[in-house]
Amino acid sequence: MQEYDVIVLGTGLKECILSGLISLSGKRVLHIDKNPYYGGTSASISPLEELYRKFKVPPPAESMSCGKEWNVDLIPKFCLAAGERNVALLKCDMRNAFVSNMSLNEFCVFASGQLVKILVHTGVTRYLDFKVVEGSYVYKAGKVHKVPVTEEDTHASDLMGMFDKRRFKKLLLFALNFDVGNPRTYQDMDPNKTTTRDLFSRFDLGQDVIEFTAHAIALHTSENYLDQPCVETIRRIKLYSESLSRHNNSPYLYPVYGLGELPQGFARLSADHGGTFLLNRAVNEILMDNGKVKAVISEGKLFYCKQLICDPSYVPNRVRKVGRVIRVICLLNHPVKNTHEAKSCQIIIPQTQLTRKSDIYISVVSYTQNVASDGMYIATVSTNAETSNPEKEVQPGLELLEPIIQKFVSVSNLLAPIEDGKKSQIFVSRSYDATNNFEDECEDLKDLYCRLTGEELFGGSQRHHSHNSDDD
Repeated sequence: MQEYDVIVLGTGLKECILSGLISLSGKRVLHIDKNPYYGGTSASISPLEELYRKFKVPPPAESMSCGKEWNVDLIPKFCLAAGERNVALLKCDMRNAFVSNMSLNEFCVFASGQLVKILVHTGVTRYLDFKVVEGSYVYKAGKVHKVPVTEEDTHASDLMGMFDKRRFKKLLLFALNFDVGNPRTYQDMDPNKTTTRDLFSRFDLGQDVIEFTAHAIALHTSENYLDQPCVETIRRIKLYSESLSRHNNSPYLYPVYGLGELPQGFARLSADHGGTFLLNRAVNEILMDNGKVKAVISEGKLFYCKQLICDPSYVPNRVRKVGRVIRVICLLNHPVKNTHEAKSCQIIIPQTQLTRKSDIYISVVSYTQNVASDGMYIATVSTNAETSNPEKEVQPGLELLEPIIQKFVSVSNLLAPIEDGKKSQIFVSRSYDATNNFEDECEDLKDLYCRLTGEELFGGSQRHHSHNSDDD
């Protein structure tokens, strides 16, 4: 019999981050995964032959080079850098003299990209290295355009006319100067009452400008934002603008060797602080006592705990289906057209361009991030499935990537917990959404942390997902 404060089932990124945070607080943590590798459903697959086997596709040609050079993300996402200095900060520890004049809390406020906050807060940055994603693009009328944020990009953009460019620059300047704690920056407007629709009308923005601003800069995933208070949209525009790298190419960062490095980094943090890991172990049963978790049985051994964290695959009776996501991983031997030969980039196809309810996201990485053989690229197209033929829905995105050497198609259910876990002390994460950034995933993480500990991560506001109380 072994006793732990918390048992974590699954080594997905959210589970590993929580494991690291809890271990840092001094609690005893046991981490069990049924897989022999870290990452769960969001793992990076290597070698390349393993990816072909997973999707039951004939093995790759010899021209694909050494399979060990590949690390293919099953669920690719980028990190918002939140400030030029973060590119350097992510490569040094918080104790480094480079940031010796800045406290941890001050930096966490400065580094408003949520995953970046967590990376620096926990010190996991010491285990990782990042590269700036080379470009951010948006689709309009059948063509890919660079997302304009800098004055130079705005002036050169063919997404809008001369007068719209002036109005757009005024909106960006307003967002950059906006300080929620300083009413003088509100320009005689209450951001908590004024809707985003009224904000855009105030700056007299055209529909084309509204579309790429909302979906490619503010990263909204639906049109609901229009009738909500504009303070959130302003915050998002400000975050995107401040996240641009020193080269003004994009606001995104991506870890060298792929996203699989992230859960491994947090697992290492947990292990450094006493966490125990058991991989390739089946979970046979979760024992309850009067409606509250008591223990986990794994391969005949009993492990007691006070709290349990897990991904949806371990507790299918405690989650509900809230949608479906299609992802198509594509192997290429060329950069995507109209992206200025970018070795890595993001492309967003706004929903209104295709008369859809959901945006289509394309992420592109390559050999420059050490995730593919020399000269090769990995592009993934993803979106919420809205019909019975999801692959047809992503066809506009796939056409932008042609010619494609090999496609790997997956359609998965989007799952969410049916209860908040406060009574059962079983806390379940949500499935990963179709977007290719970590902001919504970090909201789920913060929500889990708050319910688990009763405290807010970084003391920030929580945007709770809708689920029912155990007592309902």
